[in-house]
Amino acid sequence: MKLALPLIFIINLLFIAPSHAQVNYRIDLTSPEHHLAQVEVVFPKSEGGELVVNLPVWRTGRYQVLPLADSIRKFNARDPQGNILPWHLSASGEWVIATGKPTEVTVSYQLYANRLGDRVSHIDRSHAFLDASGVFVYSPEFRDQAVSVSLKVPRDWRSYSGMDSGNQAHQFVAANYDVLVDSPIETGISTHRQFSADGRDYELVIWGEGNYDVEQMVSDLTKLSGQAKAIWQGYPFKRYVYMVHATSGARGATEHLNSTVIQYPRFNYRSRKDYLSFIKTASHEFIHTWNVKAYRPQGLVPYDYQDEGITQLLWIAEGSTSYFQSQLLLRASVMTPKEFLEDLAKRVEANQQTPGREVQSVSQASASKWVSTGGDYAKNHSANIYSEGYLASLALDFSLLQTTGLKHSYRDVHQRLYRDYKVPAGYRVEDVQAILQQLTGQDYRPWWQQHVDMPLVLDFDSLLAKAGLKMGYGSDSKAIAFSGIVLAGDSLTLAHVQRNGPAWLAGLTAGDELVAINQLKVTAKGFSERIKDFKPGETIKVTVFKDQRLQEVALTLSETQSGKLQLKSVVNPSDEQKAFFKAWLGIDWPFDDEGKLVKAA
Repeated sequence: MKLALPLIFIINLLFIAPSHAQVNYRIDLTSPEHHLAQVEVVFPKSEGGELVVNLPVWRTGRYQVLPLADSIRKFNARDPQGNILPWHLSASGEWVIATGKPTEVTVSYQLYANRLGDRVSHIDRSHAFLDASGVFVYSPEFRDQAVSVSLKVPRDWRSYSGMDSGNQAHQFVAANYDVLVDSPIETGISTHRQFSADGRDYELVIWGEGNYDVEQMVSDLTKLSGQAKAIWQGYPFKRYVYMVHATSGARGATEHLNSTVIQYPRFNYRSRKDYLSFIKTASHEFIHTWNVKAYRPQGLVPYDYQDEGITQLLWIAEGSTSYFQSQLLLRASVMTPKEFLEDLAKRVEANQQTPGREVQSVSQASASKWVSTGGDYAKNHSANIYSEGYLASLALDFSLLQTTGLKHSYRDVHQRLYRDYKVPAGYRVEDVQAILQQLTGQDYRPWWQQHVDMPLVLDFDSLLAKAGLKMGYGSDSKAIAFSGIVLAGDSLTLAHVQRNGPAWLAGLTAGDELVAINQLKVTAKGFSERIKDFKPGETIKVTVFKDQRLQEVALTLSETQSGKLQLKSVVNPSDEQKAFFKAWLGIDWPFDDEGKLVKAA
């Protein structure tokens, strides 16, 4: 018996120890009227005489430094006896707590959560959305320790997350802070559905009222979720949660380890065009579960929550995700061939109308994403990691298909990245190039230099012809006058002036205020129709306020097409072109002998 007691004591310590090493979070959401919550974090005993506590300065999925710590007030630190511990701010989002000796520390603070559009945090009477990057502080010393999160919520709220549930209601547990920060929580009044696809469990949680059809969403998400095997072998999750916010205007989406949050205006679900936009977003974020979350560029492994992660490969992380999003929907029959080709044509046309593609490469755009600002300057002088990254992915896919005789495609590249470079590995430019050489037996560094490290210039006619497609316009399209001006909404202020376009060459710039054309007053709504009154090549007099001074400039109009760019079948497509099309998209040739899209395709 004397030997047994110490043994039992040791066994008890083994079971008790993990709870002491765990970081415990508690958040009180019972007074949500003013977007406020009370947060408490209990950190285990630290090793030194101080404890560093951080709140990330950016959130995953958005490559931009954000003032997240400004949401914290009434920061307080105490030891287990309740004694107040002194602290000071040492950097943005960093508190240094003086403990004097190793001790457990309880940190508490007030959180202001009203950043719905940033998908960081939002609390109101109906729900709370909590992305840990803007809600829960962490200590680098305990970043790898297990965590638990307990929520105190109004009685009729329900809580959901991609994290595992704890041993009580409204509680979640995770292996470490990295899982917590990539597993947002949605709690409140919501619609909830469960479904399965390809042996995996899924949940759909919708917050907010709107004109959406829940059953259609479940049906299409089920079809989409079952298509992952078209690219990857295996899943990085057992359970996945689609969180949807039906908002009053906020829109966007963010990928996470085991879930996504999609924000879409509450009355933008009924029309086919709007619904397609929503379901394409869902597909994009679902693909990110592999491409970015399961494997990502070395510059983002591990995440440095207090600093930027620079990489030349964001075009693969984001642009390739955009490239695959409609393909999975097409394979799942959620999107028709006609809709897919319309989407691709729109992207090609937008590329041709973006002068920045001639200035910046996709690798440069990737590396500078953290400081990109968008707007007029970006359109004229920058490439976009999403849109140009999509087209670089298209070019690489077609190159692989042609080089390997349709044996390998860009999907194989991503399968190998998933197989060989799962986090925490991280992949480099050389790793992607090595995969390309393994698949083709050729050195792809010259291709990379031309298409990735230099501004992307594609011959779309010859490229698309490989798949039996050609570009064109409808029979009702005609040449019309083009000014190179985009107005700011219903304002007469110039929001964008296309570089080397008519207005640019005339000396106009973003911020100028349009007053008249040929000395006749013009309105914002009537501007585009007024331009149609003139012919391409005609010179008009444009009156503007420039720096509050009235000026008149001569503007010579150029030419554009009145219709939208279309992708059609080439005349008499060959069997090789049809086979290329199927190897590319995974569906049979969708045109009939007359070149019309078959509705049943």
